[in-house]
Amino acid sequence: MKKMKLVSMLMAMMTLAACSMEAPGSSSEEKSGSGGEGSEDYTIGFSISTLNNPFFVTLNEGAEAKAEELGATLSVVDAQDNASKQASDVEDLIQQGVDLIMINPVDSEAVAAAVESANSANIPVITVDRSSAGGEVVSHIASDNVAGGEMAGEHLVSLVGEGALVAELEGVPGSSAARERGEGFNNVAEGKVEVAAKQTANFNRSEGLSVMENILQANPDIKGVFAHNDEMALGALEAIEASGKDIIVVGFDATDDAVKAVEAGRLAGTVAQKPAMIGETSLETAVKALKGEKVETSIPVELELVKQ
Repeated sequence: MKKMKLVSMLMAMMTLAACSMEAPGSSSEEKSGSGGEGSEDYTIGFSISTLNNPFFVTLNEGAEAKAEELGATLSVVDAQDNASKQASDVEDLIQQGVDLIMINPVDSEAVAAAVESANSANIPVITVDRSSAGGEVVSHIASDNVAGGEMAGEHLVSLVGEGALVAELEGVPGSSAARERGEGFNNVAEGKVEVAAKQTANFNRSEGLSVMENILQANPDIKGVFAHNDEMALGALEAIEASGKDIIVVGFDATDDAVKAVEAGRLAGTVAQKPAMIGETSLETAVKALKGEKVETSIPVELELVKQ
């Protein structure tokens, strides 16, 4: 009798020990059900051209805010304006098995191979602000850069007058933004003003300064400048102010520094692209695509001219 009681007690203790190994309120069924079909906790990779530019910092912040709102996980990698690093970053995101990759290309031609790699891995791609020259993308979210270039050109011509000598500071060669903004500007400039100098400063402020110094030495009669982005415009402005010349400068992006320069009467104008809205729209489109909802292949974000 005593032996039977002892056996019963041992069995009860073993049962209690087994039960205690599971956390309170959990069950095997509940665990196996988490993260299964229908889960909306998507992981989205975002390869961004550079976070050393205020425009892309704001764009990224817009994407991150929308990801938090929608319950998605955003994994951001900074290409540091290096096309080779961007290709490697995208490969890393593919190996991580993210659900979708958003790409803001450094170079529209060079990024095509990375887009194709994602295609081969059956990972959908969305391009942001700059397009890809190859591969398949679910959607492209950007402002109309040609229209923005035309907007900037019209503003500059109205200020310098027809027949004036002007300069154009170009963005990263090969990027769709540089190509399209230049196209729009020259659509307006042709036959109205003379583009006496055209040189790349790679969307960089310090390069904008040094390039503008060289342009001023070779073309002292320049009356106006169109820069493909505000960083270059602000760099050019530093060189112009140091020279003591009165030259009109128009930029593109409407970064905080540029808007302040417009308000102070230093910069003649800038085209507002609304980067936060581009980031928000890109992330929202990514989640819709992952849910199987229909999305537009091209989604434009409106532009606005900020001027004195």
